[in-house]
Amino acid sequence: MACESYVGHYMLGRQYRKDSGMVVFEALAYAQGLNPAGDGKDIWVFDVDETSLSNLPYFAKHGFGAEALNLTRANSWVYEGKAPAQPESLKLYKKLLSLGIKVVFITGRSEALRNVTTENLHNAGFHTWEKLNLRESSDTGTAVVYKSNARKKLEKSGYRIVGNIGDQWSDILGTNVGNRTFKLPNPIYYVS
Repeated sequence: MACESYVGHYMLGRQYRKDSGMVVFEALAYAQGLNPAGDGKDIWVFDVDETSLSNLPYFAKHGFGAEALNLTRANSWVYEGKAPAQPESLKLYKKLLSLGIKVVFITGRSEALRNVTTENLHNAGFHTWEKLNLRESSDTGTAVVYKSNARKKLEKSGYRIVGNIGDQWSDILGTNVGNRTFKLPNPIYYVS
């Protein structure tokens, strides 16, 4: 398939890394201009898949999104806990911590994946965070509604979302998105 070839070339070539780097460059410039209150309530929201952790090794073996998603196979990959860090996001994460801004992960992964997700994040270089929000099995709404509700709960708890980064529009749209949003590229799949 031509589409698979184009996406594969983009993802494995230099352009994907350059595009991700430009988004993070802008996020870093914004973050460095912030003046955290110092009360531990300034947070930056990160998505997990294709934002913090990269499932590119899985998708490279399975058509870069051109073949139908096999949930059993995809979940087996997640349970291996081998997803590497998205390098540009890891750079942003480390800088935010050095600036005194805490990180919160909000992911569409199910609560059943908490242990493997925690271990994978640690192994990929994300060693500390304020919260890791995973989706409850009873939550059947759209990703936009789920993530909006999670951010709303954070703000009701007194947190200030100073930044928000994700690879899907559903990561950064809706309500309570924060002061500034940053969209990473992802031509492999779309979550509504």
